[in-house]
Amino acid sequence: MENEVLMLAAAVESGSEHPLGAAIVRAARHRGISLPKATGISGIAGHGIEGSIDSRKIWLGNRRLFARQGISTEAAEEHLIGLEADGKTAMLVGVDDRLLGLIAVADTIKPEAAEAVAALQASAIKVVLLSGDNHRTAEAVARQVGIERVIAEVLPDDKAAMIRQLQSEGQVVAMVGDGVNDAPALATADIGIAIGSGSDVAKETGGIILLKNDVRDVVTAIKLSRATMVKIKQNLFWAFIYNSIGIPIAAFGLLNPIIAAAAMALSSLSVIANSALLKRARIGLSQEVT
Repeated sequence: MENEVLMLAAAVESGSEHPLGAAIVRAARHRGISLPKATGISGIAGHGIEGSIDSRKIWLGNRRLFARQGISTEAAEEHLIGLEADGKTAMLVGVDDRLLGLIAVADTIKPEAAEAVAALQASAIKVVLLSGDNHRTAEAVARQVGIERVIAEVLPDDKAAMIRQLQSEGQVVAMVGDGVNDAPALATADIGIAIGSGSDVAKETGGIILLKNDVRDVVTAIKLSRATMVKIKQNLFWAFIYNSIGIPIAAFGLLNPIIAAAAMALSSLSVIANSALLKRARIGLSQEVT
């Protein structure tokens, strides 16, 4: 029975870009399970996925999906609650109009995640966990990484709506995501940051892609952006001072044209040189950019 549940789930997830779906497929292949061909595969945003195998309808997803299909999940409720309390994502597997079993997948919390969250909070940046998972799973994960505010059980469009609400309150919002369900929120946020190992849709939507898949690079990106803004303001300030002094002198004929042209070129070079100093900026979690 266990292998059958895994086989059916992996079959409908075989072409999925979702990290949890890919994990199910890897588990099936690791066990040497041969996957039948699934047809009519369709993702249901915020709910799960459906498909057909040998004229049987296969359902894989959360409680919302099964409630929508009128399939009772009461028999699995105790197991679901226990798995969710451990921070695992439990996915129900159904065939036609009955519940067949469930699969639990755990997102491995990377050691650097808590460090990244702490660094963001130390920079006076509010961190919110916005998740389509149930409250128990989301809160268990949040506790492990030090996030205080959790908004769970939100559909993809609801994530985008939540970001719009924050923006309407005058907040500048950055969204970090890796899945298809994160795409609307990534597009809505002021800054969309996609994880390099995530889905193609997420990477196409995000304005920044973290190639190393290290969430600490979110902190690095913010620090680099702030350092860049400092350089821009410095360059504008010195250009204003330079021209405020130089133009009147040249206008009254007090400056040789050749010297004025050379001074203008020197002004441009000074801006380039100042900007090039960004390469020497010490940007990291333990060091501030100065």
